[in-house]
Amino acid sequence: MGFERNGAAAETEAQLWQRYRDEFPVTRNLIYLNHAAVAPLARRTADAMKQLADDVCDFGSLHYSSWVDAYQAVRCAAAKLIHADPSEIALVKNTSEGISVIANGLDWNAGDVVVAFREEFPANSLPWKRLEREGVEIRWLSVADSLDRIDEAVRGARLLAISFVQYLSGFRANLQAIGEICRRRECFFFVDAIQGLGAFPLDVDLCHIDALAADGHKWLLGPEGCGILYVRREWQDRIDPLEFGWTNVARYNEYGSGNMELRPNAGRYECGTLNTAGCFGLRAAIEFALEVGVERIAAAVQGLGDRLAAGAMAKGYELLGTRTAESGAGIVSIRREGVAARQVMGALEERKILAAPRMGWVRMSPHFYISPEEIDQVVEALP
Repeated sequence: MGFERNGAAAETEAQLWQRYRDEFPVTRNLIYLNHAAVAPLARRTADAMKQLADDVCDFGSLHYSSWVDAYQAVRCAAAKLIHADPSEIALVKNTSEGISVIANGLDWNAGDVVVAFREEFPANSLPWKRLEREGVEIRWLSVADSLDRIDEAVRGARLLAISFVQYLSGFRANLQAIGEICRRRECFFFVDAIQGLGAFPLDVDLCHIDALAADGHKWLLGPEGCGILYVRREWQDRIDPLEFGWTNVARYNEYGSGNMELRPNAGRYECGTLNTAGCFGLRAAIEFALEVGVERIAAAVQGLGDRLAAGAMAKGYELLGTRTAESGAGIVSIRREGVAARQVMGALEERKILAAPRMGWVRMSPHFYISPEEIDQVVEALP
């Protein structure tokens, strides 16, 4: 197991962490390596949410129009981030809700086939597995399988679901190649993007992605409980809303109309009142990512991950997966024979370093504002 270092990353790392470090007050307290779980808020994201809270405290709903503007601003920013149209973005509570919309909104028939991957987080495996009770066949693959193996499995399949980045190994999928396979095989392509969106570029058109879901609280550096669901326009009339309330319909502001016609965009998947404070925060977070530049963030995150992996292996740790310039991401999971994950966690926490124990591994996930020198301190702290 090993990795390949991106030689261009070092300069980008230095530029970014030095320029934006003051945006992250968490750096005064911790070396934060847990973005794959829950990220700390950037100062401007927290400020956006605080300003909304203060406004509601002082004026109630007097400025409701600014809330509506914020909802649309999130859709527009998210669309720009993934190269979609705002009409293809719905605001959801979390990734799981977005996945459930697709899994339960399609009209399944006995004998339909879904291609899924064994290494997935439960949010992107259980909804598909649940379809077995309707006679749907699940073809389980590994993310380590070749593109030829994926191509073979997709033949005759109705849907393929995969994570942009795997939650434990940090394996970053070749979405463009898989999307080409799905397009050629006329297979619906779904992506759970939460562990990569905000850290690595993603183009839904280039990758032929039909639907995508991601919450804001990981690599987007946004709040919990507010995320996005992308549904390609031509699929919206074929995917029913999972939940139905007053805002799914086109004339939802005409309270007494009783009209059941759905909204003519992905807003048809929004059921009732939205997480307004979350939308203010997610808007600020996505706009921040766009300001910094996801390509620059990607180079920095990849470089920090490479540095961390190299240092850990030099101290005798095993790296989960093979890290390359194409497949590496911000997640680095390590373990060492004879040293329990909790022991490693304890040693790190003594040095005010926050990571996460996962299935016997220690998962570390640095973001772009972490300095290379801090990564070296992490490696030094490993027992």
